[in-house]
Amino acid sequence: MKPADIARVHRRTLRVVILSQILGGAGLAAGITVGALLAQDMLGSDRLAGLPTGLFTLGSALTAFLVGLSTRRFGRRTGLASGFLAGGLGAVGVVVAAVLDSPALLFVSLFIYGAGTATNLQARYAGADLAPEDRRGHGTSMAMVATTVGAVAGPNLVEPMGRVADTLGVPTLAGPFILAAAAYTGAGVVLFLLLRPDPYLLAREIAGLTPADDTFGPAGATDSGNPSGVRLGAAVMILTQVTMVSIMTMTPLHMQAHHHSIGAVGLVIGLHVGAMWLPSLVTGRLVDAVGRLPVAVAGGVVLLATGALAALAPGGSLVLLVIALMLLGLGWNLGLVSGTAMVVDGTVPDNRPQVQGTIDVAVAVAGAAAGLASGALMSAVSYQALAVVGGLIPLVLLPLLLRSAVAARR
Repeated sequence: MKPADIARVHRRTLRVVILSQILGGAGLAAGITVGALLAQDMLGSDRLAGLPTGLFTLGSALTAFLVGLSTRRFGRRTGLASGFLAGGLGAVGVVVAAVLDSPALLFVSLFIYGAGTATNLQARYAGADLAPEDRRGHGTSMAMVATTVGAVAGPNLVEPMGRVADTLGVPTLAGPFILAAAAYTGAGVVLFLLLRPDPYLLAREIAGLTPADDTFGPAGATDSGNPSGVRLGAAVMILTQVTMVSIMTMTPLHMQAHHHSIGAVGLVIGLHVGAMWLPSLVTGRLVDAVGRLPVAVAGGVVLLATGALAALAPGGSLVLLVIALMLLGLGWNLGLVSGTAMVVDGTVPDNRPQVQGTIDVAVAVAGAAAGLASGALMSAVSYQALAVVGGLIPLVLLPLLLRSAVAARR
């Protein structure tokens, strides 16, 4: 296949992925905006308010693994479309659980809803499948930045969707999940119908590989490529995810305790989610131009500053909370884009989906643990203590990145 033809297919792939990510972004915003508030309302307790984030993050972990296996066998199109459709089904279940006031159904549905979160993240790899090595950061970031549109709009539609829910006789806090159901389903349909030719299968064909067989052993994950680079990229993504989830999950409850309105909560989370995805317009190019390691270090520094600001900001200060949560999103973005590029660099088409899926499982599990622990920590101590602990976590990255930089120079 000629380079010009590959470039043309890559551009088409990016357009399709961008459209699906706009829809997917609107779907993922519901859980992080009102998930904890809905659980608090149904359970009557703050102690388990981190459970929704933990559950849909665990659901995303399972989905990341399954999408990785499915992609290796059937390609990106089938895996991503199925993941989004499962997320839409989970969102419908959350709405039904709210109507029936059934915590058990809520928890099961949130677990399934997490499929959309994982799929939304896995779609970034589709943007890099056909990209040349010096454009992988850009390919990844363009797939991510499209999420900004839906992810920012979603939290700011909390109040309008609440009114829609009231009109339909559904509890107000379940309103955003009505939007999530439609958004995730739409994203799945777009990918299933339009992601042709499949970018991963085409990348395998270009590499001269035959279709994957039915064996999915763990040994294949690091047989080829650069295992140390893969491990470093995974560490960057995992630790930044822990910090982001732990602080983000409890911010709506912290704001509610200081008498902020649900509209203010939606504004803060909307700007936070926007800061998670929108910087990808620049981050991807920085990763390609400056390098993976400097951008990862910058992410750790930003997250450290985030923890300090969130801890020191008065609970009644909406402006400082906005700044803190936007910095939180930026630090996460720097870590995710640089870490993703490290993983793509360290793999080859034959093992890439399985490695990517395995790493996203680890990222999701770490996020689930952070979400569960954040509620207990805030309940036992304070939001300020949670912010300090979350901000210090990225310091673990610095010696790893320094050692890698020294090794690279040698």
